[in-house]
Amino acid sequence: MRMTAFDADDASTDNALLRYNILKQTPTKPSPNMFYIDPEKGDIVTVVSPVLLDRERTTAVMPWPSQVGAFCAETVTQFMRDKKISLQIYNCTVLEMFYQTMESPKYELVIEAKDMGGLDVGLTGTATATILIDDKNDHPPEFTKKEFQATVKEGVTGVIVNLTVGDRDDPVTGAWRAVYTIINGNPGQSFEIHTNPQTNEGMLSVVKPLDYEISAFHTLLIKVENEDPLIPDIAYGPSSTATVQITVEDVNEGPVFHPNPMTVTKQENIPVGSVVLTVNATDPDTLQHQTIRYSVHKDPAGWLEINPTNGTIGTTAVLDRESPYVQDNVYTALFLAIDSGNPPATGTGTLHITLEDVNDNVPSLYPTLAKVCDDAKDLRVVVLGASDKDLHPNTDPFKFELSKQSGPEKLWRINKLNNTHAQVILLQNLKKANYNIPISVTDSGKPPLTNNTELKLQVCTCKKSKMDCSASDALHISLTLILLSLLSLLLASYGFNFSKSPYVAHFAPNVYETLVPGRNIEGLKTETMNP
Repeated sequence: MRMTAFDADDASTDNALLRYNILKQTPTKPSPNMFYIDPEKGDIVTVVSPVLLDRERTTAVMPWPSQVGAFCAETVTQFMRDKKISLQIYNCTVLEMFYQTMESPKYELVIEAKDMGGLDVGLTGTATATILIDDKNDHPPEFTKKEFQATVKEGVTGVIVNLTVGDRDDPVTGAWRAVYTIINGNPGQSFEIHTNPQTNEGMLSVVKPLDYEISAFHTLLIKVENEDPLIPDIAYGPSSTATVQITVEDVNEGPVFHPNPMTVTKQENIPVGSVVLTVNATDPDTLQHQTIRYSVHKDPAGWLEINPTNGTIGTTAVLDRESPYVQDNVYTALFLAIDSGNPPATGTGTLHITLEDVNDNVPSLYPTLAKVCDDAKDLRVVVLGASDKDLHPNTDPFKFELSKQSGPEKLWRINKLNNTHAQVILLQNLKKANYNIPISVTDSGKPPLTNNTELKLQVCTCKKSKMDCSASDALHISLTLILLSLLSLLLASYGFNFSKSPYVAHFAPNVYETLVPGRNIEGLKTETMNP
């Protein structure tokens, strides 16, 4: 660096002729006179060996017996060349060596500028020059020992050993931070190594569980480098590599199912006691010769059992594809394989049973209740739909039919609209009452299944947009039934045989209609009996 001073006197006289001088150096170690300033130009340069400007300067104490002469001198010279250090030499045997880092990488120089060409009569001015010694990557990292040991249980992952290194460069810089690489012994990529940013140690981890039965020992060769490249003429040496010996400990591992998950396809409703499949589990601990027993772990519907010794899975109940325990036609159960170790180890196997549909559900009809006004102009009462829990082809197209209507008058009919819907139509207006219309709906399965059900039809009185469906006729028919019962008791007391009377009424539940001799109404029929 260059120091420059200015003098206001006439530049052509000695009054402005300046000379520079270093008054003080702080700190004074390792030498009090490490710098020189050109008295005329003000340029500051170093005047000591570059070794003394090393931020990680090393000093050594060596006794040197005079009797070994030139041989000792050659040895010490080579030692200095290899270590790049300054030595105080006394003899050839190194009794003590210690490393000392530079006290401070910053030096402050008090510079004096004096006019009159530097004569004592000249006037002076001072300034401070600050010099920082930049660090260079001139020290490769070195492992603290050539071989490290680690022990890990099979099947376990995580950090198994921390590798320590030393680096005399400035900490927390790219010249100090270490980068570790596994260069041999890791063909299966079971190990990884990362740098601890706080300690600069190499954290060696198992990332893929090791198997004792495959290999009980592993040997890794690891090298360490810096983030920043080394300066020229400096290279990584043997101390920048180390060996790690890893011992794998045997543990009792749980049995393994093959395959896992297991899949099988069965028809629903197969007979109880049917074999689903036989599972296969093996013990990874091939050197221990253990036995395996099986058990059910999770069977949500309680449909299955397993033979504890041979692993055969059978049914204990009917498999139902429409069960809430079946998702997307698949029933899932879990089974355990337990070895005879101490303590025993357990493996879990998953079984997926795909259930094929059979026609085991009758179709259902909806809605089951309809209302209509007794003076309605539109006699299309309701559109009925049918659904089936089974799968195609055991569902639609559905067949809709009315049960046979007896009597001379037909009161309603049913028309099919499409594969899943039909419409009930009245053939005439009916009196206010409740009617049960028997309907059968049949699916397309083989064999087909039929559901015989009823549609409850309420005929209501409609006035001023209000529908009155109160069962007024129900009270009427109830009173009629009470009177008929009293009459039958009275006649029976006089010996009259009521069972042979010419009119007998047959009522379906919830059907209310006025008795009309000789007239048949669906859900309510009257017939004449011969005495």
